Amino acid sequence: MSYFSLFIFLYVLNISFGEMFTSMMSVNQAVSAERQLIDHLRIYIELEIQRLDDIKRFFSRVTSLHSGVYNEPSATIANPIVAFKLVKRLKSEWLNVVYTNEAEENIKALRVGYREMEVSLPKLEDLQGAAQGLMRIQDVYDLRVEGLVQGHFQQITNGHAVDIYKPPVSDTLSGDDCFLIGKVAYDLEDYYHSVQWFEEAVRLFRGTEWSPENEGTLEDALDHLAFSHFKTGNISYALSLSLELLLHDPMNRRVHFNVEKYEKLLDESPPITNQSLALKRADTTYLRTRNVYEKLCQTKGSQPKHFENPRLFCDYFTNGNPGLLLQPIKRELISLHPYVVLFHGFVTRPEAKSIREYAMPGLRRSVVASGLNQATAEYRISKSAWLKDSAHEVVGNVDRRITMVTGLNVQPPYAEYLQVVNYGIGGHYEPHFDHATSDSSPLYRLKTGNRVATFMIYLSSVEAGGFTAFIYANFSVPVVENGALFWWNLHRNGQGNGDTLHAGCPVIVGDKWVANKWVHEYGQEFRHRCSLNPEE
Repeated sequence: MSYFSLFIFLYVLNISFGEMFTSMMSVNQAVSAERQLIDHLRIYIELEIQRLDDIKRFFSRVTSLHSGVYNEPSATIANPIVAFKLVKRLKSEWLNVVYTNEAEENIKALRVGYREMEVSLPKLEDLQGAAQGLMRIQDVYDLRVEGLVQGHFQQITNGHAVDIYKPPVSDTLSGDDCFLIGKVAYDLEDYYHSVQWFEEAVRLFRGTEWSPENEGTLEDALDHLAFSHFKTGNISYALSLSLELLLHDPMNRRVHFNVEKYEKLLDESPPITNQSLALKRADTTYLRTRNVYEKLCQTKGSQPKHFENPRLFCDYFTNGNPGLLLQPIKRELISLHPYVVLFHGFVTRPEAKSIREYAMPGLRRSVVASGLNQATAEYRISKSAWLKDSAHEVVGNVDRRITMVTGLNVQPPYAEYLQVVNYGIGGHYEPHFDHATSDSSPLYRLKTGNRVATFMIYLSSVEAGGFTAFIYANFSVPVVENGALFWWNLHRNGQGNGDTLHAGCPVIVGDKWVANKWVHEYGQEFRHRCSLNPEE
């Protein structure tokens, strides 16, 4: 099997239209789709206005007859012309008005237009993914739900709500928005989140008129909130909400049964303290280091300032390469253990734009190693594409530049093709290693050893979030547009460096694009030599 075919086998999944939430590029395309729907709706409204105007004209004509000509019915009907028009109107005109198909034809045309576009519209999976993205941002950045509902990104600091970021453009969430987010959590049996979002839904639904575009109602929100509180142990509040629900739906037998159940449980159970009723987040399999990860995403960790550690520095770097002598690259040494370098201005804006555009047609849901194969995972929300240097001149230029600054052989099969990644709503990649940690990893099918180094290029800026966090090393790096991070994944003895456990923090606001170049062990024998010390 050829190298290229093997890459296709490893990384390309079937095209799916149901993963819009995994890429902000796809979300941006949804704006165009809604504009087309608006055009369909505008045409429908215009046709309906014309139809109703015709009905109003008929109404005005008939009512004017009854307020004028028909004031003396016996004399009027004696006129055969007037009598004929009355009979004709009752037998024909009224029939045409009442049984016209015009309204059905108008709504049918609207529905046909919607169905034609349906393939490019979000699916249920996208709605669920978008809701989970909001909840992920809420958790990782410790944001107030009440603030998110108002379009603010706020944390509680010293008892006060403080904006961690003020977007120039934002929007508020409606009661129905909050209900759907809570429903996604509820269906996942995630009552920690469902309680918070249903609380907001109930608050917003109270005192407002139901709108036909809404999926939820006050009764729905009360019902789901009551059960969510019951599942978290707050039975007294579940009872109170159920009694309120009965005021709106007094014949609901299921709710009556629940009320009896809650009252019985309260009679049998000892009183519960408020402290024990505090909501607690569920544990997760993939985040054994959750607290450190989230702290690093919220702040830039504990990395020392350059003036505090003289071994960390910034300089103009040539790596002894003639191609960099006239235009050295700006190098910033971020960390010594693990060795992490940030190259500022590694690519130009036009180069970054070209790479993004080349990647767009090939973007597919990003995958992770799953045993012997690759699979999608909720702990990595993005889309990615692979670009060959032979297909795009700019990719070849970037590859040559990577070789200049690292001294490594980045040509296939000694390095993988350039992987371009676009993150989705709350897009992230939870703590992981780039190198293989199992002998059965699909990476070894390339027969070029493990991933010895990572070169990650930031192809865009973001307004907030999206840091690269190194968990065990306890530092994080913000997105630096057009910059590139470089680190060694393996020690010189070939063993994996545990300090390179890293994560892509969720993007709060922005469209994050990165490009990854993974360099393998083979082909680097005389470029990155082994040490005489087997422990190094």
